[in-house]
Amino acid sequence: MTATLFTDGWTFGAQGEAPAPVTLPHDAMISETRTADAPSGAHGGYFAGGSYVYAKRWFAPAHADDRLFRLFFEGVYGDATILLNGEEVGNNISGYREFVVPLPGVVAGAENLIEVQVDNADQPNSRWYSGSGIYRRVWLEDFSPVHLDHGGLTLRTVSLGDPAILEAVVDLDRAAHGAELLVRLVDDGVSVAESRRLVTGPQTTLTLEVPNPKPWSDRSPHLYTVYVALLVAGVIVDEQEMRTGLRTVDVDPRRGLLINGVRTLLRGGCVHHDSGPLGAATFRAAEYRRARILKENGFNAIRSAHTPMSRDLLDACDELGLYVLDELTDVWSNRKVAFDLAPRFEEIWPDDARSMVAKDRNHPSVIIYSIGNENTETSTPAGVETAREMRAFVKALDPDRPVTAAVNFLLNLMAGRKAGAQSAAPAPATPNKKRPTAVTSTAANIMADKLGSIMQLVARAPGADKTTRDVLATLDVASYNYAWGRYKSDAKRHPDRVVLGSESLPGDIVRLWPIVEKLPNVIGDFSWTAWDYLGEAGIGTWAYGEDSLTATLSKPFPHVTAGPGAIDITGVPGAQSLLNRAVWGLLDEPAVTVRPLDRAGEKIRRTAWRSTDAVASWSWAGAEGKAAELEVYSTDEEVEVFVNGRTLGRKRAGARVGFVTRYRTEYEPGEVVAVGYRGRVETARSSLRSCDAPTLTLVAETSHLPADKQELVFVRIEIADENGVVEMLQDDVITLEVSGNATLAALGSGAPATTESFSAAQHSTHYGRALAIIRSDGTAGPVSVKATSTRHGSAELQLAVLVGT
Repeated sequence: MTATLFTDGWTFGAQGEAPAPVTLPHDAMISETRTADAPSGAHGGYFAGGSYVYAKRWFAPAHADDRLFRLFFEGVYGDATILLNGEEVGNNISGYREFVVPLPGVVAGAENLIEVQVDNADQPNSRWYSGSGIYRRVWLEDFSPVHLDHGGLTLRTVSLGDPAILEAVVDLDRAAHGAELLVRLVDDGVSVAESRRLVTGPQTTLTLEVPNPKPWSDRSPHLYTVYVALLVAGVIVDEQEMRTGLRTVDVDPRRGLLINGVRTLLRGGCVHHDSGPLGAATFRAAEYRRARILKENGFNAIRSAHTPMSRDLLDACDELGLYVLDELTDVWSNRKVAFDLAPRFEEIWPDDARSMVAKDRNHPSVIIYSIGNENTETSTPAGVETAREMRAFVKALDPDRPVTAAVNFLLNLMAGRKAGAQSAAPAPATPNKKRPTAVTSTAANIMADKLGSIMQLVARAPGADKTTRDVLATLDVASYNYAWGRYKSDAKRHPDRVVLGSESLPGDIVRLWPIVEKLPNVIGDFSWTAWDYLGEAGIGTWAYGEDSLTATLSKPFPHVTAGPGAIDITGVPGAQSLLNRAVWGLLDEPAVTVRPLDRAGEKIRRTAWRSTDAVASWSWAGAEGKAAELEVYSTDEEVEVFVNGRTLGRKRAGARVGFVTRYRTEYEPGEVVAVGYRGRVETARSSLRSCDAPTLTLVAETSHLPADKQELVFVRIEIADENGVVEMLQDDVITLEVSGNATLAALGSGAPATTESFSAAQHSTHYGRALAIIRSDGTAGPVSVKATSTRHGSAELQLAVLVGT
């Protein structure tokens, strides 16, 4: 089988509009006009939905009559109908599922028209920004009747002795009986293990013995290449290659999570599927960059909330060493928003699960499957049976990985108290936009925001145990959403339960992580969230001044991002990231942050989904004399802060004060220095300086990109001085011009609220920063990126688009 990238030469048009050329992946929603009355509301970041048509003319080879063709879609969001030469050949309604569409009736030696009609007009259909259209790659698969099928290879690390035992299970069509299979394991270009076997049935198992194995883990993410060949009469008729790792995973209430037999704690964060300014469009470079930044900030695990993870992010996690909890869905049969897929849950979940497992099972990074998130059905006997059925289904496909579901104790308690009258009722086929959402994830979030730490007391109520214990007993791992207060008591009440914090408030890391380290049955924590995302507008954004008087959990237009990310949508880490690293013991020196001086003295309406609004900067032009609140993150016993050489005193630091030491002083430009001490001996110091003469600056994260339309370069736009010090309070409007062999894919900032488009060539900085994303046009040659500003001059840089890089 030959799989050819099928992303060039498409046209795209919204309903009633003339089609225009487009290269996939493509998110149609990110370019839609945002309005305060958009039906998607805060859920969807006030973006509009729509109906779209993608079309591509494809010249089929003359030998097409002797071949089989099909399209493999990695993701299309919205109800999708696929047509070949005007005839419907396939459809898909599940936006995060990979799916295959056979192409019968291809006209050989002639042009064929492929159309994909996408309907994402009904809004809201998700609790976050979904995107629209063909937002992931498409492949054209060309194969003969005897072939290796896409996703037909399953690799299992049976044992990690010397030699390690790797099992390869190959599924083949019956037409392949009598052929021979060859599986070879290659390490750095050298074959280290090989197995051959005749095909005698639809499934063939081969065993490889791997000498001197190099196990895969987050600390040592070693990858092998697996080569598979199908031979008929000694001639290779099909072959495939993929990368994988040797890795075992086990869970045990007395030993915890064992990766390759070694106890491992998950320093995790939840991540949604969008790529910030790019919208939902998925690119390898963006996913790799996200994984790299997460790893650099101390995370060793990602929960894909609440949709199956992209292949590109899985590849990045494999390569960089990040564990993955891949989650199937947010919705079962109970509706959460007006137009979600709850009415069709029973119809779609088996295919969704089959697709997710087929995608994940050869990735060593994937260690746990989740079958759902905050599904109130689990408080009922019927829901428990659904969980049992789903777990059994997934385990039949992949017996090695544990299966879990994220359970919200508060939500189940609320549902249970309604005695199943509403929470157990299936969603109506015709949505009612005014239907009360009293027992939904959104309702629980609103209550959690009001309760704060009191929520842990509610989660410990006897009724919460009663409405969760049955479903958790059906799962390999019991995942708790916002219920870490139960860890100690449940270790005694349920001694055979392996517990994972699948979702927690960012600030709770200080109190919950010592419990995770102490209790052997608790295997880690996933904060909400590691990376900020579009939609759920403002749930993690603090409101100031007059806005604080009326602010609710969700914020009004023009808010666009959710706000709880330890890292913002452009990849800039915040103070929460420093707190995480301190708690995890990964912060090597004290780090100074300052609460925004442009908001000094204003009233504040905080949110539970953001523990601080502090920024790592001592450059606040025009704020001289204002009261500055400093937050110093440190693992030391004591810290001392100096402002322009003047000490603010030495104070307690580290775990005794929640890893945050606070100071107050008047802001004055210059330098602030933090010094850490242990046993009164200096251990480390760090400093922040004020910006000298801010000008517009461009910084490319790489100087070149391959001549491939799937490749990107990220260019940081900063209002900074010659030393790279960014000024916080001289934001400017930036206009970008890209010329040469590339185009502007997206332009944006981490601003929580904006009326500007991520698809336009003009955008404002936020606290002195913005991000431009440049996309290769597929041809080699020079690229010029020029930025102009209103008040800080202009800047230009050169990139090179190279062939074969």
